[in-house]
This record gives sequence, C-alpha cells and structure tokens, in this order.
Amino acid sequence: MSRTAQRVSLFQESVIREMTRLVQQEGGINLAQGFPDFDPPQELLEAAQRALAEGYNQYAITWGDADFRAALAEKMERYQGVRYDPDRHLTVTCGATEAMMATMLATVNPGEEVVVFEPFYENYGPDAALSGARLRYVRLDLSRPDFPYDPRELERAFSRNTKAIVVNTPHNPTGKVFRREELEHIADLCRHYDALAVTDEVYEHILYDGAQHVSLASLPGMARWTVTISSMSKTYSVTGWRVGWAAVADEALAGAIRKAHDFLTVGAPAPLQRAGVVALGFGGAYYREMAASYQRRRDLLLSALQEVGFRPTVPQGAYYIMADFTGLSSEDDGTFARRLIREAGVATVPGSSFFHDSSSGRRYVRFAYPKREQTLQEAARRLRAWLRRPPVGKADRGGLAQGCRGTPSRAVERG
Repeated sequence: MSRTAQRVSLFQESVIREMTRLVQQEGGINLAQGFPDFDPPQELLEAAQRALAEGYNQYAITWGDADFRAALAEKMERYQGVRYDPDRHLTVTCGATEAMMATMLATVNPGEEVVVFEPFYENYGPDAALSGARLRYVRLDLSRPDFPYDPRELERAFSRNTKAIVVNTPHNPTGKVFRREELEHIADLCRHYDALAVTDEVYEHILYDGAQHVSLASLPGMARWTVTISSMSKTYSVTGWRVGWAAVADEALAGAIRKAHDFLTVGAPAPLQRAGVVALGFGGAYYREMAASYQRRRDLLLSALQEVGFRPTVPQGAYYIMADFTGLSSEDDGTFARRLIREAGVATVPGSSFFHDSSSGRRYVRFAYPKREQTLQEAARRLRAWLRRPPVGKADRGGLAQGCRGTPSRAVERG
C-alpha cells in the first residue's frame, strides 16, 4: 500500500520553483517567478508596523477583519461596480490561491466539469485534481493580438455536467483582457447551464494601452452567479503577505466558501489585514501610476526580446510575456529555458507548464517583468551578450532534448 494519496500523484511540483532554484545557483536574474524585486508603498509598510505594535497579533474573525471587509466592499463597489455586504458576502483568505481552492472545494463535486481557457495558470490543474473536478479546455488564439477564443468551442465545452468556468482576466500567462462582449457570452452560458463563474482578477489594475477591466460579476444578474477572487499581492507588491479574498453576492455560496476556508487555514494574517485597510483606501492616482510603471517595464522587455530574436506576444494586462523562441532554437521549451539560465543567466518558465497537452507550449517561454527597470535592463544586456556568443554544438545552440512533460503543475506566484 502506498504511503501517499493518489490525489497528489495527479500533478507535479512547479517548474517555476525549479527555474528559481537553478537561476539562484547561477547567480542570474529571475524573470520566471511573478514577484517584484522592489518594496511595496511606504505607507503600507508603516501600517503593518503599527498593526504589529498595536497588538493585532492574534486571530482575526475567521472570514476576515471587519474593517478590512468594510474597506474591501467599498473598493469593489467603486472599481468593480458591484455592491457586497461585507458581513455576508466576503471571505478573506490566505491569498487568492487559497480563495480558489476553498471555492472549488465548496462548490464542485467529484466528477463535475470545470471549463478553463488555455493556456492557463498552473494552479488550476491541481485545484481540479484536489476537488475531484474534470477540466474542459478552450484554447486562446495566441497568434492574434487580443488572444480570442472560438465561441463555438466554448459552447461545445459546456454541458449539463458543467459546474463552473474559471475566467482569469487580466490573464496569466498571455496578458489577455477579456472584452465585455466575451464576458457577456460567458454569462449567457452560465445562466443557460446553471453554472458558476469563478473569476481570478488578481491583475485587475495592471492594464495597458487603454484596456478596460470588466468584472464579470458587474454584468446584469451575475453578482450571485460569480465568485470574484483577487488579492493584495500584485496590486500592492506584497506577494508574501498572503491576503486575498473571495466575493459572491449569495449568502449560501459565501457560507460554503467560509466553511472550506475555516478548515483550510482558519484565517489570513491579522496584522496584515489591518495594514491592508490603508492600501484599499488608495486613490485612483496610485493605480494609474502603477499601471504606467508596468507599461514602461513591458515596453522595455518587449523591445529587448524582439531585438534578440524572440517573437513575443504583447500583453494587454498583467505582467507576463509569452515569447516564441523558434527563431533562436529548435529545442523544446524545457531544454531551452534551462540553457538560457546556464548561458545567459536569465530565468523564464517553459511554456508547456501552461497547457494540458505540453506539446502546445513547446515553442514558448514566459517572461515575468515585475522588476526594477535596472533589473530588466541588465537582463536585456545579458540576452544580447548571449546572442553574440558562438553557438555550442549545433547552430541552434543545442539539439533536441526531452523537456517539460506531464500534468500542469502547481505554481508559486499566486496572489
């Protein structure tokens, strides 16, 4: 008899962790993992220090500090256009990762189906495995600027066994921002099949080129059908704080999520929730400047990647770039990513990590750019120097080799 449960054999450890470990050994630049190399706002750090000094060091209410939930409800009404009762509809969790897991455990029965858009954030595979769900995949077209999906393919993915659809917007790893018409199509299917929408909106304020974030819950009648998940991690550059939330304007659904959350983690860090009240009160200028700063970083990295010979996609939101490297190598993505660490000192994520059929991501690597501009400039310098080096062995700097294969793995960059 095996000493481990079968459910944990259905997924593997994150390739992102491996890339981070390898680049640390080489003393390189980590553009694999989605966390900043700069500090959060000073006001937020000072608020955390005050909370610790003022005695907020014990459990908060299981589903979240009352002041934090009140501030969150006010912010969501202001920016998402959805009114939530902080006492009945909001659950504060240990990051968006736990919010997604608690939601899946609270709503999906073993054998029921969950629709996801592909490529997809790695955690969705293990979330499905642990909750017993079966995933149905709908492909985003990475060859077109807005990464559209085929409406007929989405309609075929829905059935009477569909329990939910996961919509990640802005999207990791492509940076797609779902258009209102697309969200209305998804909402119509949810209503027709009595399915929930679970939206992962952790990059909601990181938008470029005039893109507009629309929360699916803000569409007519969808607040009760949608579990909106987000966190402080990306918006306020505090990925290590682990403060996220799940919001749904249905008391029974919110109660089920709260029960799952209670027995997963009991509660999110109390002093950091107190500090979070300050962040949730930031005005529009903060979000505009943050988005503008990330757009500068995006443009810097896009230019460098194009110069070196990658064919990068152009994100509309979030802070990742999927880059086709077939102009540089005929290797698979895993081999190429590992060699880029060794030879250039720059870490990426193999694209196969984001597809259920790993061959679909074989020609991509993903770059993360929540870094100081100086860090990105140094990464660009290293890539240019790497390009000028004489090839080792074959003309593509290496032959074909075995890369990343298997079930999508668990990532560590979640909000």
